[in-house]
Amino acid sequence: MATTTTTLGRGGEWEFHLRSLSANSRDSSAASDPASDPYLLQSVRKIYEICKESGSEELVARAYPHMNKLFQRCVSALPQSLSFNGVLLLTILQFFLDFGEVVLHDADASLRAFFRSCLSREFADPVVAEHALEFLNVNTAKILRSHPSILPQFFPLLLKLIAWNGERLEKTFSALLPAMMSTGSFLPLFPSLVDLPILVVALEKVEKNSGTLIGSSIASIQKSTAPEMLLALMDEAYTGSTIEDRGGDSGSDDNNTIDISDPVFLELLKDENDGIAERHWTSPAMATTLQAAATSPSRIG
Repeated sequence: MATTTTTLGRGGEWEFHLRSLSANSRDSSAASDPASDPYLLQSVRKIYEICKESGSEELVARAYPHMNKLFQRCVSALPQSLSFNGVLLLTILQFFLDFGEVVLHDADASLRAFFRSCLSREFADPVVAEHALEFLNVNTAKILRSHPSILPQFFPLLLKLIAWNGERLEKTFSALLPAMMSTGSFLPLFPSLVDLPILVVALEKVEKNSGTLIGSSIASIQKSTAPEMLLALMDEAYTGSTIEDRGGDSGSDDNNTIDISDPVFLELLKDENDGIAERHWTSPAMATTLQAAATSPSRIG
């Protein structure tokens, strides 16, 4: 009864913030940068709070179309946006995760859109990075249960959060680290952790040449054909598809290019076994001997 009374008492507040979302979704002038409205995040948070407190499926159903449309508009506007969208999108994602079953919304595509289109651009912003890790830690159980491939797939992008933002995020990142491990990511994850200094050097190189890491610079580099920079700055773990398959997912229309033939960077990326003599069992002579033994008639029997 107390919850119902509280909800009724906040009816005016609910209608105000719902109208705010509705007006934003209809405003053509805001289409290129919806997050530029300073009051929009507050409205999204208030609507989420009221839905959470009331437990009313009717309120959730009324809010969902506006939340979904706003999310899609923000993602579409990211290449031209001058505002930070990360915190706003994370708040909407929380709505999707908590009420997805009520409105039959599968959050998988929304989560992937956030990682590929937003976090890949805004990971260097300390506020977005902190909120992203907090969101993922709070929702780890839900994500692993309903979307188990998300965190292992995007561990390279999550490594950028700690590589660039440093010790301030160490505790929250460490708490999330076990969730990034899966059968497919276990082996590549550990070398990536060891090679974290290389990632830092790569990011510093990008900042030096581009002026900022926040925006589309990383996404544009991902289109480079040079494997050295592509490997260090990738956002997703390799899952068996070709690199070209991701061309449309980077979320960037930029044509910026960066000289990545930096001798210092290439030296860091040099294989640790370069220059070491071949072991005798992998030498050409041994390979010929083994091949001959494998093709010769068996003497058994």
